[in-house]
Amino acid sequence: MDTRHRLKCQPKPRAPIGLATTVRAETVQHSSIPNWPQRVSFCPPGFAEDRYGECVSTKCAPGAHPLADLKQNERLAEYECLVKASFSNIVPTLKQIAALRLEADFETRAQEIARDRLGFDLDESVLANAWIAPLDMKKLYGSSVLKTFCKLAQEDVLQQDSSNEAEEVIRFFIDCGFHEVNVSACADGRLKGFINYILRLPQEAVPRHQFYAGALFDVEVNIKQWKATELRRFREGLPTTTDSGTRYLKIAAYHFSGSDPDHEGCLAHGSSDVKAKQEALDRLRAFSTAIENGFCCGASVATLLIGVDTDNDAIRIHVPDANGHMSLDCYIDNMALYQETAHLTKLEAQWKLNAVVEETARQFQRSAPETGMRRLIKQLLINNLSQIDYVCQYHNGRYADVGHAEWFISVGDGFEEVHLRNLAYFSFMQTLEESAADMDVGINIFTRLNIAKGLPVPVTIHYRYDNRVPGARERAVARCHRVKAAISARYPELMDKGLLVFGMSVQAEQSGSALETVSDNDQKNQAYRGL
Repeated sequence: MDTRHRLKCQPKPRAPIGLATTVRAETVQHSSIPNWPQRVSFCPPGFAEDRYGECVSTKCAPGAHPLADLKQNERLAEYECLVKASFSNIVPTLKQIAALRLEADFETRAQEIARDRLGFDLDESVLANAWIAPLDMKKLYGSSVLKTFCKLAQEDVLQQDSSNEAEEVIRFFIDCGFHEVNVSACADGRLKGFINYILRLPQEAVPRHQFYAGALFDVEVNIKQWKATELRRFREGLPTTTDSGTRYLKIAAYHFSGSDPDHEGCLAHGSSDVKAKQEALDRLRAFSTAIENGFCCGASVATLLIGVDTDNDAIRIHVPDANGHMSLDCYIDNMALYQETAHLTKLEAQWKLNAVVEETARQFQRSAPETGMRRLIKQLLINNLSQIDYVCQYHNGRYADVGHAEWFISVGDGFEEVHLRNLAYFSFMQTLEESAADMDVGINIFTRLNIAKGLPVPVTIHYRYDNRVPGARERAVARCHRVKAAISARYPELMDKGLLVFGMSVQAEQSGSALETVSDNDQKNQAYRGL
């Protein structure tokens, strides 16, 4: 496999996808040079041009780190190729179909091309009207994006089985003193692979993970989730008994851009790194305080703050002290740790990782965290070293799409399947009223990515239901329709211009459950056969 160039299983990114292109050397006047990444004649700090004219990181070398899992990196690269190639094929296919609009057998040929190149049928009603009215390419594009995602998700359900790995990770969490790990990351699409790529954790091991704009998770919702977990421990003794001494761990993840911090950071915080991490930390403190103040018997939770450089997926872990308190300044920079340990042997690198948490705490004159937290932080750092190596090997050390390049907006409970960087902007919501700000951020992003190019914003609405509860499925379907109606009413101008395209689905909570589509006209769900 070519380890010196970006993934080549797909066409070069093009509008309307929104992916950036590789920076090439050109001659420009220094007086007119804007900030990186628009500076076309220079690589960002920490990068240099290779003999092909591409910006390559000087901070890492492909496959160099002794603790990197290269086999896992290869599997993830193949998956990234598959997903990106599937989406990148949509526009060329639709262009080919559009060119046939006046052919006598247009409908038949269009469906044959779609089945052959995309793997699903197009909307028959749109094709049938093409002889008398302009072909509705907006609707075909939006529905094709959503169908592509659902197709990949269903294939993932049928093929993936990481239950053994998940059980092993859950046991590790418990050994570290945490009976459940709940993660809230920013809804930004660049963190869409936060669990399984950046942290290298199986989705099933972190069943509660939600995405909120700016990582500003709903404290009240999280209290309810904590209650549900603790009630199960009390009633069933799962995953640990109430006298086991384990705790509930809440993780919040903010993000920033190392190469263009003033423009490509978190949109919800005005691209301010300081504001992003401070407000995420404030939410963690509010959640922890609420549990301590609202429940007796010394109820408490553990918290952890993680930052992500979306240029290269390197993480910062803010180290708690012995009392669980965190500081914005006391953190471990995993990119610096990568550089410091890449030349070492595996045993030497392990030794360095064993000591880094205590060294960091001592450097900032703080007490070290408890043993279990130290073990967890060390493992997350090791996992992320593989991801740093992955970006180095398959993306020259820095993603080409340093900014937003999402394909659609995912609304609702979110999908367990198909998690990949910049795949979707995610808005966790039960009602639009409580998540209007998150949705507005998403529409703002897609105004630049799609609407400015005349393309619609694909929106998938997805809710999960407990099939042990009578009527749960019907209520999930009703929620899909209610949320769709609310979004349509909030953005009437986009609806009038055909710039919002919806797909709805529900799914049982059990891992591996089939996706069930929800139709506008027929509320009888069926197992996924395409939108």
